[in-house]
Amino acid sequence: MKAPKVIAEIGCNHKGQMEIAEEMIMMIAKFCKADYAKFQKRNPKEVLTPEQYNMPHPVEANSYGTTYGEHREFLEFDLDQHKQLKAWCEEQGIGYSTSVWDLTSAEEITSLNPDFIKIPSGTNQHYEVLNYLCEQFAGDIHVSVGMTTHEEERKLIDFFKERGRNKSLVLYSCTSGYPVPFEDIGLYEITRLIENYGEEVKQIGFSGHHLGIAADIAAMTLGAEWVERHFTLDRTWKGTDHAASLEPEGMRKLVRDLRNVSKALNYKESEILEIEKPQRDKLKWGI
Repeated sequence: MKAPKVIAEIGCNHKGQMEIAEEMIMMIAKFCKADYAKFQKRNPKEVLTPEQYNMPHPVEANSYGTTYGEHREFLEFDLDQHKQLKAWCEEQGIGYSTSVWDLTSAEEITSLNPDFIKIPSGTNQHYEVLNYLCEQFAGDIHVSVGMTTHEEERKLIDFFKERGRNKSLVLYSCTSGYPVPFEDIGLYEITRLIENYGEEVKQIGFSGHHLGIAADIAAMTLGAEWVERHFTLDRTWKGTDHAASLEPEGMRKLVRDLRNVSKALNYKESEILEIEKPQRDKLKWGI
């Protein structure tokens, strides 16, 4: 089995600081050895209603502003900063990508021409954004299907098929919770997506928000060709996503185990392997 591509999602775990983002990119590339570092891009005034923008953060201890809108603005990087993030990723030999939440963000990130652009679960029914990417972005479009009905999934795939872009579409099994208890991960959703849509889309992936790395290994054995996990330098940092993120050692072990287990998922090349022959000569008796 081919090892899945591993995406370390920094998201907004950089706490609005480019220095932390640069350190995270270096750690992902050199220590963890993941394939991609991924961020998020949103225009808070486009995504939020005025009421949502001006309301307090629902968890005051995690807020970086006096309102939820100010909190979101504080954590945003502008387009020039994303250009720098992409350059840092390239310098470190890994890929750069970003999740986009709105049309403005989709337009801006398209201009950077990453390998792929991610659509988060919350935006996967926003057809203005999806249509823009289908028409204007040449790379692959990755979409998570957390908190999405089967009818909405079907509508999404048909939308891409109508535009001739379904073979650029990568679907991610996902449960939208932070963190997700094991009984809610739903790993067999990967099997369902492959059985229902595997011939129609490019690939199926797994985006996890759970604890540990055991479920990700199982996701690979079920056919996930991409594994995405949130990444942080410190799970105790202020913010919503840190608790459901992997620290550097956890991400390193995830990448290591996915690649090692992928090598083991095969049949023996012969009835008696070369590595077994000396042991057979020494230990086999009673024949």
